[in-house]
Order: sequence, then C-alpha cells, then structure tokens
Amino acid sequence: MFTDTHCHLTMAPDGVEATVARAREAGVHTMVCVGTDLASSAECVRIAAITPGVWASVGIHPNDAIEATDAVLERIEELASRSSVVAVGETGLDWFREGAPRVRQEESFRAHIRIARDHDRTLVIHDREAHDDIVRVLQDEKPLPRVIFHCFSGGPDLVETCAAEGWFMSFAGNVTFKNAKDLQAAAAVAPTDLLLTETDSPFLSPHPHRGKTNEPARVAVTAAFLGQMHGCTPEEMGALTSANAVRAFALPVTASDS
Repeated sequence: MFTDTHCHLTMAPDGVEATVARAREAGVHTMVCVGTDLASSAECVRIAAITPGVWASVGIHPNDAIEATDAVLERIEELASRSSVVAVGETGLDWFREGAPRVRQEESFRAHIRIARDHDRTLVIHDREAHDDIVRVLQDEKPLPRVIFHCFSGGPDLVETCAAEGWFMSFAGNVTFKNAKDLQAAAAVAPTDLLLTETDSPFLSPHPHRGKTNEPARVAVTAAFLGQMHGCTPEEMGALTSANAVRAFALPVTASDS
C-alpha cells in the first residue's frame, strides 16, 4: 500500500477517474489533492468529497500570493473547514521564481499558517530556495499545526532542523534523479518516522520516467528508491510512509492501516 501525499489531480491530463483508477491498480490507496489557487482548491474539495481515499488541501501558491486578498483568504478558510479537507497549502516561499513580491509571499504564508492552526489542519509548505526564511517564519508563528515540507528540497542541515521540530519531510520523484546528490544525502538521513512520499504530479516524474507526465501511480517508484536507502522493500517503505501520512494529516485509520 502506498500514499501520494501531494498531487494535483485537477491537472490530470486524462481526467481524475482514470488517473485514480491507475493509482489504485498500482497499490496507491490514499492521495491528497492539492490546490494552488481558489478555483483549484474548490475543485480539490469537490473531488475529495466524491472520491474514496482522496483528501483535499486548500491554499494559494506563493507564486500567486498577490491573489491572496482578504476575500480570497476568507474563502480558503471556509473551504478548510470542510470534512474532506485535511490540510492548508500549498503555501510558503519561493525565492526561485518569485512570481509575487517577497513581502506578499510572507504575508500570505503567515495567513495560511493561522488558518491551518485555527482549523487544526496540516500545513503543506512550498519551499524553493527559501529554507532559512521558511524556518524563520515557522519559528515566529509557533504554536504550529502539523507541518509537511512538500517536495523536500533541502540538504542534511534542513533535515536536522525538521527532525528536531517534528516536521514531516515529503520526497518527490526528483530524489531519484542522478544529479540530486544533496537531496539523496538528505533522504538517507531523514528519520523514517517523518518520511513521506509524493508525486507532485503531473510534475517531477521519477527516473526512469523523467520528463514524462507524472501521476499518483508512480509514487511507488519513489517509495522503492527510498526503501533502498533505508534497507527495506518497496512494500515496507510504502507501509511505513502510509502510516506516517495517517499521523501527518490526522487521517482516520481504516482496517487496512492497522
């Protein structure tokens, strides 16, 4: 059993139903559909409400932080209260693209943290070349809800910080890339009780599918890669990270989880 903690089913090229069906055939029984703006967040909530095993995360991507007006954030907060929603995000800071001014990104990030805390939802963080500032804001905003670094992109130093704070680290297909040595070093020392797997689909297909459209079914490839690092089978890593996802998102425990 595998879990995809971060996918964009609203962007699936051949539709949600076919994509989810292939995921189930590959042993992926839990997926978190992540919004990046108000429209996709609302669609994730709709999908999760009618699709068993799919949950929703709602938020405004940092590159679109200029859109995080008070009115939009009120709608995100309303969506966050829905029963099919387990997380707020993806939110955070992106110093690589900088699609929005830094000050607006940080304001939006802090607003999302407060929404997640107020509604007891997990915080899903987008961190691109902004490790120190992400940590600064998180430390500033304590107490925090549960925290996940989506598509973990730091090195062993950030792993050490996350481990000390109990923040979850979710690894995507890029950890399998041959040139991702620093990321692989981080994955190798990440505590297994804080490890998660994701696809970030339709982006970041793992090797040997790099460059192709990604989908939740391929989270098993990333789990197998992490399993090799930590001395366990793909199935064992899938079970481990699925159990971690239950804790990370406070998901209901089913008979198959126990």
